[in-house]
Amino acid sequence: MQENVATVLETVAGLRGDAPALRQGEDVRGWSELDERASRLAAHLAAGGIGPESRVAIGMYNRIAYVESVLAILKLRAVPVNVNYRYREEELRFLLDDAGAEGMVLGPELAERTAACLPALPRLRTLVQTPPLPGEPDAEPPPGAVPYADALRAAPLPYADRGDDHWLLYTGGTTGNPKGVLARHSWLFGVCAANGYRLLGRTPPASLDEVRTAVAEPAADGPPLTTLVVSPLMHGTGIYNTLGSLLVGGTVVLTESRGFDPAEAAGLAIGLGVTDFILVGDVFARPLADELDRAEAAGEPHAMPRLRRMSSVGVTWSAEVKARLLRHGDFVCRDIIAASEGGPFAIAETRRGETAVTSRFVLFPGARVIDSEGDDVVPGSGVPGLLAAPTDAETGYQGDDAKTAQTFRMIGGRRFCVPGDMATLEPDGTLTLLGRGSRVINTGGEKVFAEEVEQRVLEHPAVRDAVVVGVPDERFGHRVVAVVVPEPGASLTEAELREHVGAALADYKRPRGLVLVPEVRRSPVGKADLGWAVQAATETGAAPDRSSAPTT
Repeated sequence: MQENVATVLETVAGLRGDAPALRQGEDVRGWSELDERASRLAAHLAAGGIGPESRVAIGMYNRIAYVESVLAILKLRAVPVNVNYRYREEELRFLLDDAGAEGMVLGPELAERTAACLPALPRLRTLVQTPPLPGEPDAEPPPGAVPYADALRAAPLPYADRGDDHWLLYTGGTTGNPKGVLARHSWLFGVCAANGYRLLGRTPPASLDEVRTAVAEPAADGPPLTTLVVSPLMHGTGIYNTLGSLLVGGTVVLTESRGFDPAEAAGLAIGLGVTDFILVGDVFARPLADELDRAEAAGEPHAMPRLRRMSSVGVTWSAEVKARLLRHGDFVCRDIIAASEGGPFAIAETRRGETAVTSRFVLFPGARVIDSEGDDVVPGSGVPGLLAAPTDAETGYQGDDAKTAQTFRMIGGRRFCVPGDMATLEPDGTLTLLGRGSRVINTGGEKVFAEEVEQRVLEHPAVRDAVVVGVPDERFGHRVVAVVVPEPGASLTEAELREHVGAALADYKRPRGLVLVPEVRRSPVGKADLGWAVQAATETGAAPDRSSAPTT
């Protein structure tokens, strides 16, 4: 649909009225109130010089104000810029400069770092600071920043015609500087509709009239979506699922805790009748499974009768954790392969009573596994290929034509997004995910996909978390090392881990080093800090095991 997403959400708000759009603790934002507050914030930003195509950064923990800010910026035909709240001063300065940010809505958690960046960012002139979350400290606002409550005193911005404007999402990946994926609202609506309309078994609307009809009618399979989003809104998984629920007139629930509190999340899922639980891999799912197991053992099980789906995007979700979760409810575990650049590429759905798997998926319609020439990989051939999904003509990396040409390719007269995820196709057409091509470890001439080994390592009962990296080796170039967080009270040796991995994977894929750590450093969305992991694996000084090293 070509309509601006702000216009679609205004249409939904007109139909939903006082029905809840957002919940966070005792703070409940009805649809009409959400729309009015966003219009007031938009008017304040407009008075500060923000207009069509202006870039406005949003840097804060998950708050209702985050969603209000996104909608306010879209109302102005401006472009929201997601900011990782963990960025230090240098990283923050790079992103704000790269995006060309003219405005920023920030939480007090970023106030000091933002103030330090301002002298180097002359374009950044319109700032608004939100109050702290409950229990969090306040901070002195950066020079010139206006309190959020004051910004909302502006008269609401009148409704206006809008076009198919730009949308920008920065993706941090695991190495290097963040990259901005620049797209249009028509692309954004399509992505979010998959997290809203298609979940309800509906065809996404193609016009505002169809939006009115769809939102006014009750959902065919029960009440509208009530979506609990525990992953950060500054990440694609969080914001796209939030917008997906809102576009169908649903309710989005946010936790109050800064970090993930599984007991809080389970309580919200029960008390608010959550239908959809959005998380990111084992980094969220394992603590949740622990909490559900604990409550059941204590005779106080968490019953979630309305929960229909638990969905993860972007990070490995192990079979063992899926099976543990499904013991506690009759819902579907949806494991989706997608990227900030596009997708979805593939999905694995596991229901209660079915055998859970870690890395076996089914391609989405239109998605393919291609070789280096752009031809389809033959099922059952064992040849690793690249995941590719159809995309539009304009999506690409901001300011990087070379990287855009590498990732967005014309294949058979159609444009595809090919971000580098690799997989093999099984004889039955399902695919086995190998991981991102950038994480291939070349050891003695053999190529090892680090994420494939990680998935096997995580299946060991003594392993709670893990990341697999390649470290320099004088003979073989690199060797495979597992950086592991053991389960509490468990012991694990390198020999035991090698035997476990070798039972399913080729000998050259077995770890030739084991480093035990208290935790794996990860981003707020669960991606491992690979630089830290390589350093941890290198600094152990452990001698490489040559007993079964790969041969050339």
